[in-house]
Amino acid sequence: MDARERVAKLMPQAQKELAELVALRSVADPRQFPADECQRAAEWVREKFAEVGFSDAHLEETSDGSMVVLGSRPCADPQAPTVLLYAHYDVQPPLDDAAWHTPPFQLTEVDGRWYGRGAADCKGNIVMHLAALRALGDDVPVNLKLVVEGSEEQGTGGLETFVLDHPDLLRADTILVCDTGNAAVGHPAATVSLRGMVNVVVTVEALASEIHSGMFGGPAPDALAALVAILASLRDGQGNTTVTGLDGSRNWMGAVYAPEQFRSDAGVLDGVSLLGDGSVSDMLWARPAVTILGIDAPPVVGSAAAIVPRAAARLNLRIPPGTSPEAAEPALIAHLQSAAPWGVKVAVEVEATGSPFEAATDGPAYQAMAAAMQEAFGRPMTRLGQGGSIPLCNVFEQTNPGAEIILIGVEEPQALIHAPNESVDPSEIENMALTEALFLARYGAPRR
Repeated sequence: MDARERVAKLMPQAQKELAELVALRSVADPRQFPADECQRAAEWVREKFAEVGFSDAHLEETSDGSMVVLGSRPCADPQAPTVLLYAHYDVQPPLDDAAWHTPPFQLTEVDGRWYGRGAADCKGNIVMHLAALRALGDDVPVNLKLVVEGSEEQGTGGLETFVLDHPDLLRADTILVCDTGNAAVGHPAATVSLRGMVNVVVTVEALASEIHSGMFGGPAPDALAALVAILASLRDGQGNTTVTGLDGSRNWMGAVYAPEQFRSDAGVLDGVSLLGDGSVSDMLWARPAVTILGIDAPPVVGSAAAIVPRAAARLNLRIPPGTSPEAAEPALIAHLQSAAPWGVKVAVEVEATGSPFEAATDGPAYQAMAAAMQEAFGRPMTRLGQGGSIPLCNVFEQTNPGAEIILIGVEEPQALIHAPNESVDPSEIENMALTEALFLARYGAPRR
């Protein structure tokens, strides 16, 4: 029986295990869900990986209180390379329960897809690892290490701090960060670029207090109108981000993201234009992009005929590889301050920053992964960027500078990760498990 047949026979077990894992409400926020749900999920992961050869699998507490599952599985050849397998068991909250068509914490099959919170992000990737290892059995020609964390979705940095404090523990030749996915169902891809970010809150003050718009409107400066003017300066008429000092002209050199597919994936309404003068890929993965996340201002219901003295907005600036947060942060602050009209007072608070990441793609692991995807899917591996940030990749790069870092997984646009009605296509779990099995066999074989 070849690897493809072995993985196919394992899919009923994969579905059963994913159902068990999805049923654990492992939202890493005790204000919303019991903390023992995350503990149970961590124990589940530890137990399952112990069954597939990680005899030393155990839990360690990290600086943010979350539990990380660690383990190792050495092979017989001391000269064989080491591969670190990564995933996370924590999930986003379900958000609006009423928006779900199926129970969020019950794996439910609808029209061939499996629905449930975490089905794709990232519990589907945990099940993918298990299926790949079971398909290989005892024939794994590489040394394996394992790290499965429980606070990735919260962004509180528990694992990042742990890696910095224990750099040798997770040292490897190749790191499979399994928390991304393919271009579409059946279209294999590796993510090679991640945008960094700068989050700020900009506050505008113009008056000591509210004043009557009929008595004072006209000459009196309006803080909300000033904020609107500042925010409007962040994009031009075509929708390009125009933060002074940041390069908005770079082009993406990898896979093309078809505009029609993007419109469908993003749910863009008919007649609404896409933004920017570049391609979708350029705008997503090669250029800076600013988003207004929220505004503090009087709501429509209950508002009075008064001029607003103070207003604020929370902004998220995504930055591509080649732009550091150390350069982007002062550029954004200077732009916001210089764009302020009428001498209004502007204060900018930096909430968080993160560095972009760009993977090296010329090593033997990438070659082996490309060959494995070609064999598993029957079509070439493409290279994608991702608009989101994964700070752990930068920490791995810092502590393990010689390692090849490959970002793959079972997620794809239809999965609706982080949204209601998250789902996974089981063929993605099957084909990515086969890919991982073929990769491990291929990567280890030349060095036996």
